[in-house]
Amino acid sequence: MPASAQHRRTRTNRLFRALAAVGTGAAVLAVPLIGATSASAATGTKAAKVASTTPVRYPNNLDGWIRESLAIMAHKGIPGSYYGIYRNIMRESSGNPLAINNWDSNAAAGTPSKGLLQVIQPTFNAYHVAGTAFDLYDPVANITAACNYAAARYGSIDNVYSAY
Repeated sequence: MPASAQHRRTRTNRLFRALAAVGTGAAVLAVPLIGATSASAATGTKAAKVASTTPVRYPNNLDGWIRESLAIMAHKGIPGSYYGIYRNIMRESSGNPLAINNWDSNAAAGTPSKGLLQVIQPTFNAYHVAGTAFDLYDPVANITAACNYAAARYGSIDNVYSAY
């Protein structure tokens, strides 16, 4: 074997040994940190309390509105799935939170359907979920109230496949 190949091999071995030593040192440093983190969480220190009270941030778009509604629904025991909500929103408003239906029987009676899931004001008032805005056009409030209504009437928003 040429001498130059041996030289590279030695350099590679030296590099490997150096990286192994650094990696071992990092692991030794990380072990006490992991233990300290676990211990503080177990004792309920301030750091653990901050992590549990930090609010989840959802994007201000259809995906975020649905996910936020699902989190509220889970907390309140209202059944429904992402797909069931999304499917109904696409049929009712095409994802427009300001959609309003001025032509159906509800509109003719003076109470048009509004928002993502085309809810009328009396239904929204009756099925509004505490913790959401009391605004029919608020996307999260509209979704959550509509899902609450669908759960009471059909068992879940997942069981709704046409106007409700």
